Amino acid sequence: MIGVVELDEAKRRAYDIGLDLVEISPDSRPPVCKIMDFGKYKYEQSKKEKANKAKSKASEMKEVRLGRSMKIGAHDVDIRVAQARRFLIEGHRVQIIQNFRGREMAFREKGDMRMDDIIQRLADLAKVEVSPRLNGRRMGMILVPEKQKIEAYKKRMIAEGKPILPSIPEQLEDMHDDDDDEDDGGED
Repeated sequence: MIGVVELDEAKRRAYDIGLDLVEISPDSRPPVCKIMDFGKYKYEQSKKEKANKAKSKASEMKEVRLGRSMKIGAHDVDIRVAQARRFLIEGHRVQIIQNFRGREMAFREKGDMRMDDIIQRLADLAKVEVSPRLNGRRMGMILVPEKQKIEAYKKRMIAEGKPILPSIPEQLEDMHDDDDDEDDGGED
């Protein structure tokens, strides 16, 4: 750091060294300048911007559609929930979409119940960013991963010796195993 120097003197020093005089903070009085290789500086800045873009792409929005209408089987919903779970573990935001066709609009509460069920099933990994709402004939909500919950989930999977990102069939087996445990009363 040299201190306050006249403009002509600063230009001369930069020229003698073979570098550029770059104005860093033009708003301050006196303006702050730096002697550097401007081409190299611009190159490094572009590399930093590319790295930041690559990092921000990690939190893309993924869309999971629950079929073309409300007539979707429970197993198909399980598969969609498993897909959403994988996306959340990877750190993506997930938009869940339920379409209504024809007279299904009269049974909107069934769509609300399905969305609430999905929220409860994914509550161990995510929180609701945009609550379920009807937009025309589409009901949608957005879930975002919670880092603390995801880290706890990953630690639990490692402790149990299971893969962090289980395949969809493995997730479905776990879902149905949990259902069997809860079903104590019934036919034998």
